[in-house]
Amino acid sequence: MDKSQVARRDRLIQEERHDTYQERGKWPDPTACSECGAVFLEGRWSWWEAAPNAHAIVCPACQRIKDAFPAGIIEIRGRFFDSHREEINNLIHNLEGQEKGAHPMERIMSITTEGDHALVTTTGIHLARRIGEALKHAYQGELDFTYGDAEKSIRVAWCRQ
Repeated sequence: MDKSQVARRDRLIQEERHDTYQERGKWPDPTACSECGAVFLEGRWSWWEAAPNAHAIVCPACQRIKDAFPAGIIEIRGRFFDSHREEINNLIHNLEGQEKGAHPMERIMSITTEGDHALVTTTGIHLARRIGEALKHAYQGELDFTYGDAEKSIRVAWCRQ
């Protein structure tokens, strides 16, 4: 086979994915969110007390909440939800408390319910996935995950009739 017959690689330029909520650089230590009080120190967010001289910004989670642009969407469907609504809501809020305590960027944005359907939105993908897995573990049913935008967003669907 001569050089003229060698397959060429696609020469299309790959567009770089842009995530508005991803930190592009390192903020100065310490940095505190002016909305929720989370502190960025030594490369991670936590719930420490902010120093008086802390640099003030709006953290990515608070920005997502302001923009109403969730990273995670959980759809809960079925008659089982309608008859176990309070129990399932408690499970969701307990998981948020655990996750948010260790990871301030993982929060519930909203929970809307209508009949046998609920829609939960989160600021991060990890909390959304964890809620879906907890529902499946506790109540069985059908669970499905769909990642989008190079795993920067997730859609979780759980259903039990």
